[in-house]
Amino acid sequence: MDNLAALIEPTIPALRRYAWALLRDHDAADDLVQDTLEHAIRRWNLRRQDGDVRSWLFSIEHNLFVSAKRRWARRGIQVGLDEARAVPGSASPEQQTGIGDLLAGLDSLPAEQRGAILLVGVEGLSYAQAAQVLGVPVGTLMSRLSRGRERLQAYLETGQMPRLRRVK
Repeated sequence: MDNLAALIEPTIPALRRYAWALLRDHDAADDLVQDTLEHAIRRWNLRRQDGDVRSWLFSIEHNLFVSAKRRWARRGIQVGLDEARAVPGSASPEQQTGIGDLLAGLDSLPAEQRGAILLVGVEGLSYAQAAQVLGVPVGTLMSRLSRGRERLQAYLETGQMPRLRRVK
């Protein structure tokens, strides 16, 4: 059990950041991390011994998020009346505006592109690790990153998401 804790514990802050970036709700993010850790501990003996524990945990978290998102699509999301979307931290008003714009831009990206950007850009996973977490080939991940970065940059420059072009 000490070995398990020593391998999992250092990844918890990164799991929390990724969950918050996906959900934008601290309570829901904490619940997602808790579910991730429960799944990991229950299935510890099923993981590949030579595999990267961090990537494995991100895969579990991502899959739980996707499953929950599908469940929300069927049932609808319940939101409390008192909940407000506040940007964490004690930044200046200018920084708060920039952070708010960045978060709005991330929110407007398709889930595939947002997940790729968060895993590689924020969590520092390699392309191979992020591709494994998302269950896609490395080339697909690189394509999603490229398109996501372009769309996010355009959003930050203009305040509007670029329209998708139809290929003829």
